[in-house]
Amino acid sequence: MSPALSGIVFIASLIVALAVAHRPLGDYMYRVYTAPGHLAAERVIYRLAGVRPEAGQRWSAYARAVLAFSAVSVLLLYGLQRLQERLPLSLGMPPVTGHVAWNTAVSFVTNTNWQAYSGESTMGHLVQMAGLAVQNFVSAAVGMAVAIALVRGFARGRSEELGNFWVDLVRGSVRILLPIAFVGALVLVAGGLVQNLAAPYEVTTLTGGTQAITGGPVASQEIIKELGTNGGGFYNANSSHPFENATGWTNWVEIFAILLIPFALPRTFGRLVGDRRQGYAIVAIMATLAVVSVAVLTGLELAHNGTVPQAVGAATEGKEVRFGVANSATFAAATTLTSTGAVNSFHDSYTALGGMVTMVNMMLGEVAPGGVGSGLYGMLVLAVITVFVAGLMVGRTPEYLGKRIGAREIKLASMYFLVTPVLVLVGTALAMGSSEQRASMLNGGPHGLSEVLYAFTSASNNNGSAFGGLTVSTPWYDTALGLCMAFGRFLPIVFVLALAGSLARQDPVPVSAGTLPTHRPQFVGMVVGVTVVLVALTFLPALALGPLAEGIR
Repeated sequence: MSPALSGIVFIASLIVALAVAHRPLGDYMYRVYTAPGHLAAERVIYRLAGVRPEAGQRWSAYARAVLAFSAVSVLLLYGLQRLQERLPLSLGMPPVTGHVAWNTAVSFVTNTNWQAYSGESTMGHLVQMAGLAVQNFVSAAVGMAVAIALVRGFARGRSEELGNFWVDLVRGSVRILLPIAFVGALVLVAGGLVQNLAAPYEVTTLTGGTQAITGGPVASQEIIKELGTNGGGFYNANSSHPFENATGWTNWVEIFAILLIPFALPRTFGRLVGDRRQGYAIVAIMATLAVVSVAVLTGLELAHNGTVPQAVGAATEGKEVRFGVANSATFAAATTLTSTGAVNSFHDSYTALGGMVTMVNMMLGEVAPGGVGSGLYGMLVLAVITVFVAGLMVGRTPEYLGKRIGAREIKLASMYFLVTPVLVLVGTALAMGSSEQRASMLNGGPHGLSEVLYAFTSASNNNGSAFGGLTVSTPWYDTALGLCMAFGRFLPIVFVLALAGSLARQDPVPVSAGTLPTHRPQFVGMVVGVTVVLVALTFLPALALGPLAEGIR
């Protein structure tokens, strides 16, 4: 079977599996967030945390709960790393340096999981399991909670309450992420991934005294990070390491896990707003952008010009031979279309235009399908912007799902959209304007700019993947990228929750002859167009100086 045909079969099978899982998982998540009762384990958690699960929260209280929980999580994770040497299961690892501990704590709490270090030679078992793996769950659950709160804003009328953050957080972790992660870990163990705390765990001293770790609790952490659309791996080679991604079919399973929940959440959205057609429209927008991205990226890597790529049939540099070019490109598209960050090939070695596609995927706002929860609320914000633009074109007050999009709503949606471009472009400009920071680039010229642009795009969009070639384990980069992760995560969340509160207070607007239908292909095409145009207008100059300049010379 040719590489191109093999890639088509691989992608087609993923589409079929995601389509099959879309309805049952989406319906299940709908039942989770609307169930009147609480599980016994959940009631224990509420009692220990002093939470009143029956109490509703206004948007401001919901936002304070999100920020407070995240701030405490950062402090606890930072403390675990700094005190690692004195904790059990440290494996003799020294304390993590201050700037790396800050970057890592913010990274995992913001669902980014950018790693400026090699996991197996930096973190012991306790920090990996009680710190990083826990955040793989709860940071993803925070994203789902915020998405559900926004949907409630559309679904409710004359209400000040968006639900209870603590209930949404616990239910997302206990009823959704934990069960799927348990099953997924068993599947990966069957595929050859390591899951243990003993042999074959070994510490080997390399040249210069560096210690390398083999073995460890990999399988469960792998499915957790993929399911929660988190990057970060036990091994520095990430999902190209055979202990993290053993075979071609485990590669398929990991991509499926990355896309599973984000593609199912639109079904939950349709059920919650009482119109399943709205959910189908949102998933159609996500699928359109995703399929185009996968097709373009795979095509660029399979049909790149050049003597060597043409001789071997594809651009094979930086690709893992177990997976091949097409399946590696599919993984790259999936990981950058979501807020995953896991990689099974080196994006720095992609063709110039192929590397640009991975950046554009993140610059879209990671909405196709995006991170767990964050993809849905990002897409709904883009839908709000689209109906506002459409309203201006026909001279009507825009409406979406029975709610008027007035000055307050469009300001909040606009501020949401502007956060990450400001962080990406300002961060990249500051780095390129300093000779000391430019020294961290492996390459000069357009490719060097691409390395820096990719790093700030990944951090600001809470993706976590790395282009490679850029030395980021410095105090300046650790601090700057950590700030981008924090602002790129929590400012949009505050704007989303404020938008949800504003929508929930409104009286529903009855559908009229002038109401724009938001469940038809016309609206799907409009949202796709608005998304692409907004990104093009924002990032095209930066892309022209980096990957585009490299690709056309």
